Amino acid sequence: MLDPNVAKDYDEYQKAGRIWGLVPRERIKTIKFPRVPKEISDQFLEIEDLTSTVSDVLDSLGICGAVAASHLPPVIPGKRIAGTAVTLRSIPERKTPTQGYVDKEFIRMSTREVYYLSEPGDVLVADFGGDRDVSNMGGQSCTVAKSMNFCGAVVNGAVRDVPTIRKMDYPVWSCGITPITGKFRMEAIEINGPVSVHNIVVYPGDFIVADDSGICVIPFDKVEYVLKEIQKIDAEEENMRELIEEKRPISELRPLYRKRYK
Repeated sequence: MLDPNVAKDYDEYQKAGRIWGLVPRERIKTIKFPRVPKEISDQFLEIEDLTSTVSDVLDSLGICGAVAASHLPPVIPGKRIAGTAVTLRSIPERKTPTQGYVDKEFIRMSTREVYYLSEPGDVLVADFGGDRDVSNMGGQSCTVAKSMNFCGAVVNGAVRDVPTIRKMDYPVWSCGITPITGKFRMEAIEINGPVSVHNIVVYPGDFIVADDSGICVIPFDKVEYVLKEIQKIDAEEENMRELIEEKRPISELRPLYRKRYK
């Protein structure tokens, strides 16, 4: 049964022409939730070693929120993003793909529904259980995402059309690359509910940062605290680098090192 508040939002978005109708409405768990303002996102992107520094702060808070790029590498090296998570969870189809084609089944995979329910600057977090054989999204999906001003995607699964994704310069992190379509192989089972990425949980409204080192997920209520901490750490690290490059004595470096790593 659809939550009354979600039903109201759904009707509002439908009237505004923002509903594709590709996913049954009862599978949409929430539509409206707070976003991190762009000015805060931009401040995160100013940090050079972004995910490394955020990961340290999440450790200090006792939060499991970091995934190494060795598990989900960027499709385009050198990209970095910071934005609010919207989520899509998919499951395998029961029929074989061949039977789906024969029966002319409705295509049950959908990223477009998510894009039109979302806001500029969002990050799609798509979960297909880490399956690296079947594509969660390709060039067309990324084209829609970019047209809706998404800042990127994190895919606990595979993507395809890599040349197109790179040509459009759209940031994507995924655990696999494949030519095999998800058509008749996967079904969108839930939008904006909790999902998994490797070994961490992501909720809609969480704040996602990603770069060449990996991905970090910050709970919404911790974003401002994490920002202040990483700005402080970044300044301390820069000061330490300058002193090391100047070959300052250990007696001068030791107090700073202890302060940073106590």
